[in-house]
Amino acid sequence: MNRTKYDVIVAGGSLSGLLTAREIVSKSSISVKVLEADHEIGTPEHCGGLVSLSGLRKLGIVPSSRTFRTHIVRARICSRSSSFIVDANLQDVVAIDRRELDKQIAFQAQKLGAEITTMNSMKSVTACPKLGENRSQRVEDEYTYTVNTSEGTVSCKYFVDARGLSSLVTRSRTGILPSGQYEVFAPWIEPDTVELYFDADKYPGFFAWIIPLGENKAKVGVAGRDINIVNSINSFLESKGSSYSVSRKIFAPIYVSGPIRSFIEGHRFLIVGDAAGQTKPTTAGGILSSGMGGLLAGQAIAKAIEQGDDIFLNDYPREWHSKFGFEFKKLILARKLFEHLDNQAIDALFSTVSQSTLARISQDGEFDFHSAPLSLILSGRTASRIVKGLLESRLRKAK
Repeated sequence: MNRTKYDVIVAGGSLSGLLTAREIVSKSSISVKVLEADHEIGTPEHCGGLVSLSGLRKLGIVPSSRTFRTHIVRARICSRSSSFIVDANLQDVVAIDRRELDKQIAFQAQKLGAEITTMNSMKSVTACPKLGENRSQRVEDEYTYTVNTSEGTVSCKYFVDARGLSSLVTRSRTGILPSGQYEVFAPWIEPDTVELYFDADKYPGFFAWIIPLGENKAKVGVAGRDINIVNSINSFLESKGSSYSVSRKIFAPIYVSGPIRSFIEGHRFLIVGDAAGQTKPTTAGGILSSGMGGLLAGQAIAKAIEQGDDIFLNDYPREWHSKFGFEFKKLILARKLFEHLDNQAIDALFSTVSQSTLARISQDGEFDFHSAPLSLILSGRTASRIVKGLLESRLRKAK
């Protein structure tokens, strides 16, 4: 007999949704169902897959040998006429296989009791008509939402939206950039070096990247405002040399405007991960920040159910903002500044980065938190040059 009632339904079987489910079922015997629209957990893989080992540990994950791709020892940051290298040896940065990582978390959740279904999409979610008006009071047999799925209708007491960018665009299209990423085999790939290429004409508002996956293999991608992604990636690959082959092509937009206003949509309705805008405004990466959204939401729901008080749901947004709120505010400010720079201003900025600044970033920086390195780059005399470059950039655009 198919079950039709659950304590919690999670729409979306990616990182944040799976961590939500794992945290809930790890606390007590709470029934959780995860709805994944695609045919396989971890597919398609939109993520670049860069994260620190300390970040994974914070999420309760020790990557398996199948998940681990390569250890990153440096990052090369390039503009049209300048570049610098950041030593990443002390930051324990790794490139992982996101498909395998998601499967690993799914196995953790299933082993603890979560029910995960694939090719089962959420069609609609409707609030049940008889809801208690007092959010701090829980009614034991109250099923708050009816969820219409491709496999039928189910009910739940708590609903979690972890559907990613597809859910976010229904709330706001601001901050969404077209993006694409190829898996490439090529002799020019450095197996331990991430490369970022900034060009305000070719990739306005973002950059091109090479993320190594091992010997002669990498993810190569671009993003930017109002660009043709296919033409941009092909042109970038051709600039690296004619010797390459492509094994996979993935096209998916990214989001860079920071968290949405509220992570709690309504009575027992929580939003996590990309759907909540928890990806970094600078790089659109979000393994730690989005994953932590799912983890904290799951813990808050479990506590609300165990304690019989929905007031504990507020722990989720409060703790997430405590960990990432100030960081994201600084990253949003850095993005706003960067978006106004043309190539001449970007070149000027890159040329001012000193070896002593790079040494401090390498020694003290944390990969998962970008605001401290950005503050170092924008400090002192460099900052005044950036302001000057910004004003000159705006004057050039006005001509």
